[in-house]
Amino acid sequence: MRHATSGTMRVWAVALLGVFVATACVDEKVVYRDVNAVVAPPTAAQGFVGYSRQADTQTVCANCHAGAGANWKGTKHATAWKDLQASGHATKACEGCHSVNALGNAVVGDAGWVATGDPRYQDVQCEACHGPGLNHVSSPSKGNVPLASLLADSTRTDGCGECHRGTHNPFVSEWAQSNHGTMELSEHPRSNPSCQGCHTGQGALAAMGVTANYKEKSMAKDTLGIVCGVCHDPHAKRIDGQLRLSVSDPDPDKNLCVNCHHKRGQPDPVASRGPHSPEGPMVLGEAGWWPPNVAADSALTRIYGSHGPGANKRLCATCHMERYDVTDKATGAFKISSVGHRFIAIPCVDATGYPTTEQNCATDTVSAAGYLTGRRFNACATSGCHGTPEAAKSAAIASATRTRQLRVELQRLLAQIPKSEFSGTDGKWTTAEGADWNRQLADGRMWMASSVHNPFLLETLLRTSIEQLKKDYPTIKSVSTVDLSAQLQKPARLR
Repeated sequence: MRHATSGTMRVWAVALLGVFVATACVDEKVVYRDVNAVVAPPTAAQGFVGYSRQADTQTVCANCHAGAGANWKGTKHATAWKDLQASGHATKACEGCHSVNALGNAVVGDAGWVATGDPRYQDVQCEACHGPGLNHVSSPSKGNVPLASLLADSTRTDGCGECHRGTHNPFVSEWAQSNHGTMELSEHPRSNPSCQGCHTGQGALAAMGVTANYKEKSMAKDTLGIVCGVCHDPHAKRIDGQLRLSVSDPDPDKNLCVNCHHKRGQPDPVASRGPHSPEGPMVLGEAGWWPPNVAADSALTRIYGSHGPGANKRLCATCHMERYDVTDKATGAFKISSVGHRFIAIPCVDATGYPTTEQNCATDTVSAAGYLTGRRFNACATSGCHGTPEAAKSAAIASATRTRQLRVELQRLLAQIPKSEFSGTDGKWTTAEGADWNRQLADGRMWMASSVHNPFLLETLLRTSIEQLKKDYPTIKSVSTVDLSAQLQKPARLR
């Protein structure tokens, strides 16, 4: 049984200037506020304080952290309990992820709602991620602020992975199989300061201006990857999915994906390396070395493809973050959700349609259940770009075939050019170096991606590179019968 205490207590209230992961006490603006004393929580709650006023979703934490509390009210976390009850499938097994307890923070064992059944712990409140707030509320100081963890590993006892997993919401389990998830353990650029803004969690948050504290902030940068809290702001619903930046804005600095996948899409006179994360510039129609004959003939500054911002409002997310349910073909019963957090646009799927671990499948096999196994092209059709998955697959194969044809011819010509034309250290770009850059856009593991991201731009770059090589190096032998006229459909939009 709990007993209310009387009187009031003087506490510090912090009006936050920004909303970030794991907001702690900061010094931007400190004011005094008189509030009712905290009702002593049950002992079994393990120090969780929960709601101050449940009727208007006012948490005890938000009595002082007003900015964070106000923004939290606009998130799905703030309506988690109500949404569960209205779902039609509420069970006791679901309640732990829709309330304040040991899930999501460092506490172990029964606590909060699970231990007490007290309504003050309904919904996914501040303490669900930060941990028990009683000590901080009783004696506020920076030293006893409960900090949230950004780690997403579903095997841990804190972090997003304790709830965002399972058949309905396998966000963390899918993420763990993605390049974002495996980067945490394998990417060597993480030790390079110039790479950390995209290859480390701490670096990426700092690059976006996030200054708040969190458990892993002081960890070595090569131990924290691109985890959930890098892309998602758990306090704010400023953008769909509580994302930190938009996925629809074509401005590279304001688009969540392109912000990093945009580092070396054009030749850099001071760097000898080739293309690096050129996906954004490809989609936005500005990648590659543009031979003089492109500008002279058309005065274009961009060549948009059908996947660019003119026809594809969600850009990368349209294809790379498809969500769909897998059901039993015979009964129609739900089996599992795919939530798009492997970030694979045309994933290999098994006979039921669920993405497989192996992603080196063919593209032309159709399963008995009707799935394209090899690869699932359904996102291309449901996005409105292509009429059917089969049509999308045909378009991808056609553009990839054309890319290979032009790449082989370009590589044949480049092999005849003297080595002296490839310096890499003189700060200049010869025609040979520029053409080779474009060849790399269509080479190796990037060729399929580049030919899909913007087939019109890539074909233009390869065709005009071949033409410019023949013009500037008349001694090279050209015996190929490759047609250098435009073979692919013209861009939907040119600017």
